[in-house]
Amino acid sequence: MVRLFVPIAEPAPDTLVLTGERRHYVVHVLRLGEGDALEVFDGKGRAFEAKVMGVGAEEVRVSLGASRQAPPRRAVSVVQGLPKGDKLEWVLQKGTELGAAAFLPVDTLRSVVKLEPKRAQERTQRWTKIVEEAARQCRRDDVPGVEVPRSLGDAVRALAPGTVVLVLDEEESAVPLGEAFRAAGAGTPIALVVGPEGGLAREEVEALKAQGARPVTLGARILRTETAALAALAVMMHLDGELG
Repeated sequence: MVRLFVPIAEPAPDTLVLTGERRHYVVHVLRLGEGDALEVFDGKGRAFEAKVMGVGAEEVRVSLGASRQAPPRRAVSVVQGLPKGDKLEWVLQKGTELGAAAFLPVDTLRSVVKLEPKRAQERTQRWTKIVEEAARQCRRDDVPGVEVPRSLGDAVRALAPGTVVLVLDEEESAVPLGEAFRAAGAGTPIALVVGPEGGLAREEVEALKAQGARPVTLGARILRTETAALAALAVMMHLDGELG
């Protein structure tokens, strides 16, 4: 079944009118015509059976049928130090597949990439499209949020009250990620802090600890920044019974 992401009002209307990029995607990428079936999801956990009712020169009309609601799941946010190249795009795509609820790119002391405000906004728009497409492909009905890059301290201070902050730290050897994750309790929201290439500076780790964060380890292996985030998500998804 082909899928399409469309923000949908509450309550859902009987018919959607698709224009612009979404019309192009339906007609020229999915190659759907009148009478063809598809699934529409709204990025907030709802998915609908749907059918193309008409294809015009400027719009496509789609009727909505039966719906389903995704079950609630633990919210895991990835606070990712800005890495070089396209590594963040890899984390966004694969992290969406592995259940991340949100991505918070952050500027850290060892981040090589520095984004001016205009460039940061442009990148965030691109990153948002990446997670939308990843959610569509892996059949998620919700779409993770992607925040505009900001400082590590600001991102952690803005987390929802009650969020347990776990910091991947190569100098931590006593507390495994799995142990800290279990200790957080079922359903407790988690924020996973991952440094860029070279990891977090010690003063950053100490500042996070002063805010109540807990340094954790994934084990003896030294992982690249983009690998560490995904490995940690896989561990947490497994411990929550969603993988393996």
